[in-house]
Amino acid sequence: MIDINDGAIDARGLVKQFGGHRVVGPVDLSVRPGEFLTLVGPSGCGKSTLLRLIAGLETASEGSISIAGRTVTDDPPKERDVAMVFQNYALYPHLTVAQNMAVPLRMRRLSLPQRLPFVGSLLPRSAATLAEIDHDVEQVAKSLGIAQLLSRKPAQLSGGQRQRVALGRAIVRKPRVFLLDEPLSNLDAQLRVQMRSELVQLHRRLQVTLIYVTHDQAEAMTMSNRIAVMFAGNILQIGTPEAVYDDPDHLKVASFISNPGLNTMPFAAIANTQLGRQIGAIVSGSAECTVAFRPEACTAVSSADQTDLSGRVIFCERFGAEAFAHIAVDYLEHPIIARIEPAHATRLTCEQLVRVNLDISKLFLFGPDGLRLRPRRRAAA
Repeated sequence: MIDINDGAIDARGLVKQFGGHRVVGPVDLSVRPGEFLTLVGPSGCGKSTLLRLIAGLETASEGSISIAGRTVTDDPPKERDVAMVFQNYALYPHLTVAQNMAVPLRMRRLSLPQRLPFVGSLLPRSAATLAEIDHDVEQVAKSLGIAQLLSRKPAQLSGGQRQRVALGRAIVRKPRVFLLDEPLSNLDAQLRVQMRSELVQLHRRLQVTLIYVTHDQAEAMTMSNRIAVMFAGNILQIGTPEAVYDDPDHLKVASFISNPGLNTMPFAAIANTQLGRQIGAIVSGSAECTVAFRPEACTAVSSADQTDLSGRVIFCERFGAEAFAHIAVDYLEHPIIARIEPAHATRLTCEQLVRVNLDISKLFLFGPDGLRLRPRRRAAA
C-alpha cells in the first residue's frame, strides 16, 4: 500500500506557451493526497498539456509545481515519482506483457551493466534483482487479472487487455501519483463502462493520488472525487461532481456538463411572458442575462393550450429508461429539450402541440460574461 500522505499536488500560477501562444493558464490547482480528480473539458482546452506539465513531459513557461511538499518545477520526469498512462498505452510491440511491465523496474533497480543483454544477468546480484522484478510483475498482473497474458505480445491483446497492461506497468512502480490521459477513449462503449468500475475499484485499493483526463462527462461524473472543468486553458470550476452539476459557476460549465443538452434562452426573448416577469422579480438588471435549465427541470405535456412555454414537437429521442422531446417555441431560436415519460414518447408525433411545465427553482441565470448570477431571493427559495 502506498502512503497517501505522499501524493499531494500543488500547482500555482502555471502557464504554458507555445510560440508565444498561451495554451494553459494561469492555473492554480491543488490535489489532495489519495484523491481521484478528473480534468474534463472539450478537445483542445489544455487538459493533456496540464497533465504533461505535472508529469514533467512539458516545461512550464511560468509558475510552480510541488508534489508531496517538494518543488519539482524544474525536475525531470524520472525524479517526480509519477506514473503516466497514455491514450495509446505506449507499449513496446517487440516485448511481452511481462517485459513491458518490467521496464520501469529494470530501469530503476538494475545498473547499466546489469541491463546489458546476456552478460548483464551474470553480474553479481543481477539474478536476485531480476527474480524480485519478476515476482513484483506477477503480483500486479494477478491483481489486474492478466497473469495468463504475461507471455503475449501487445499485438495479441484486445484493447481492454492492453489498457490493463499499461496500468500494470504504472502500478508496479508504486509511484506517488498516477496520471491517466484519456485511457478509455479507444475502447468500445460496453468495455469503457466496465473499465470505469475497475479503475474506481483499483483507486480505492491502492489509495493513491490520481489525476484523470477525459472529454467524456459521464466518466468525470461517475468516477471522481472532484472534477475540474477546463476551457481555453483555464479551470472555470472545480468541485464534487454533484456540486458542479447542480450549482455551475459558468454558462460553459453548465452547458458542457449536461446530457442530452442545456436549454438556454436570452431573457429578452421571454421578458414579456409570465416566466420573464417571475425572473425579473428575482434579479434586477436581468435584461442581458441568459436563462438556462436542464431537460430534467421541465416536462412536456400534450396540450392544445397556448401558454408561455408551448410549442410543437420536432423530435423525440430515447435514452433507455428516459425519453426527451425537442420542442420548437415560436419566439426562441433554439428548441427546448424536455423530459417526457417513455410511455408518452410513443404517443407523441411530430408537429404535435405540447406545453412545457418548468420548475422555476431549477433555473440558472448567467450574466453577459457567462458568470452565474446568484440572487438572494433565488437562494432563499
